Amino acid sequence: MKKQTFIQGAMILLAAGIINRILGFIPRIALPRVIGAEGVGIYQLSYPFFIVLVTLITGGIPLAVAKLVAEAETGANRYSPQRILQISLSFTLTLGVVFMFLCILFAPWITQYVLTDERVYHTFVSMSPMIAIIAVSAVYRGYFQGKQNMMPTAISSITETIIRIIFVIWFAWLLLPKGIEHAAAGAMLGAMVGELAGMLVLLWNYAKFKKELPLSRRSRINRIKQVPSPSTGSLQDDHSKVLEKDEFSTVSAPSQRGLIHRLLAISVPVTAGRLVGSLSYLAETIVTAQSLAIAGIAKGLATAQYGALQGMVIPLLLLPGALTSSLATSLVPSLSEASANGDRALIHKRMHQALRLALVTGAPFSVFMYVLAEPMCLLLYDDASIGSMLKLMAPFALFIYIQAPLQAALQALDRPGKALLNTFIGAVIKISLILMLASQPEYGIFGAVIAICINSMVVTLLHAGSVRRLLNFRFKLMDWVKTGAGMFIMGAATLLIYEHTAALFPFWFRMILATSAGLLVYFMVMGLTKMIDFHDLSRAPLIGSWFKRRSEKK
Repeated sequence: MKKQTFIQGAMILLAAGIINRILGFIPRIALPRVIGAEGVGIYQLSYPFFIVLVTLITGGIPLAVAKLVAEAETGANRYSPQRILQISLSFTLTLGVVFMFLCILFAPWITQYVLTDERVYHTFVSMSPMIAIIAVSAVYRGYFQGKQNMMPTAISSITETIIRIIFVIWFAWLLLPKGIEHAAAGAMLGAMVGELAGMLVLLWNYAKFKKELPLSRRSRINRIKQVPSPSTGSLQDDHSKVLEKDEFSTVSAPSQRGLIHRLLAISVPVTAGRLVGSLSYLAETIVTAQSLAIAGIAKGLATAQYGALQGMVIPLLLLPGALTSSLATSLVPSLSEASANGDRALIHKRMHQALRLALVTGAPFSVFMYVLAEPMCLLLYDDASIGSMLKLMAPFALFIYIQAPLQAALQALDRPGKALLNTFIGAVIKISLILMLASQPEYGIFGAVIAICINSMVVTLLHAGSVRRLLNFRFKLMDWVKTGAGMFIMGAATLLIYEHTAALFPFWFRMILATSAGLLVYFMVMGLTKMIDFHDLSRAPLIGSWFKRRSEKK
């Protein structure tokens, strides 16, 4: 199994994340054309409940498995990676199957009294098998991430996205004659097929790894046998014993209980933190609706405003999330391995790399969403009026982009409880501000926007303070100064080109021209200030070899 460096792993997951984000827009556009807005509403209605269940079962499992496997690779714990996989898989799959059958059994009651729409029943039942499938996939993703091989995860996610797109639209179209509730259920079945395909890719990669590993072990044993041993032969025997106790070794029953305890100790706080986020989102939805009603805003208009915020503006802000999630995923095993080896210098290096990458790559998105907010919303959604919300949130997007690596660092260094506390504090502040501001007519939906911005800033600063105290870590102020200068110059160039070509080109072409020129200026500034160099780019997948040749010529 090929092990990648931290940068290579992050870049592989970044490439997969970008592809998935681009492909993800296809069903967003196509599905409403097939089953209509009401059908999409039925399809989406079961998702909040589904997300809570999946978070409850698998929220912290990938991170826990990745951390334990990374530690096992360094010999920092007594469990073999294979045993970690087996126990984690048994535990998670059992939970997944139990919750799957409970969902099917209680589907009539849940859809009638919790989701308050009996038409969701078929969609809810179609969704239930995904719980067990995702439980299996989560464990295998964590295993490969712990091995610091991100390629199986990337291939699996891309496969899942492509298959899901095809079958969501196809099954929805096939079942549309039976009614929109059946069409929505067909779309959910298509999503399940995608998840199944992603899981099969992971299983295939693992089977290939198991087939290759014994050959590698035999070759190492043969090499040792060729080394002359002492007359007693004890040295050679010791080498053989060490080699036999590797990937596929087992542990005793007490160690198995200890492994489950260790798995839960890592995953439960992480799961709790993600549940706080999921429940906070649910509370945010309820409180915002009630606050807008108190402000005297009509129910239909309030629903439309909040739908625009959550369904249009925030997805744009989270586009660079493909990078931050990639960095966070790759950072956990890397920091766990460095921590197990007691290498504080490497931990600091990885943190600086992750934060610099998140900052440098997220900054252009923040600039574009501020400078071109209205034309961007007009181009994508045919509605420029929501651009004001996007423009207000864009400067705070940088806090969102660097939040994931900071949280991943706390989790990798055995401080998930601290990350949970910070997230909870931010959630309380956000809900309180929504209730205070959105209920006032002069703020309305912008009260919710302000609350979300302050939440992202508070949680990120709390995470940063926790990391600084834990590691005695010093953030590089000059990185922020250089990035800020690049953002200012880029924004000025983008706005100048967009406004001064109004008489020459249609606005969509001006958007492409302005953003392309702005990116070119930005990367030139980043290159001149050494925020981006050929050494970093030479480790990126696909394009890395070209940059490597360029750096060698220099």
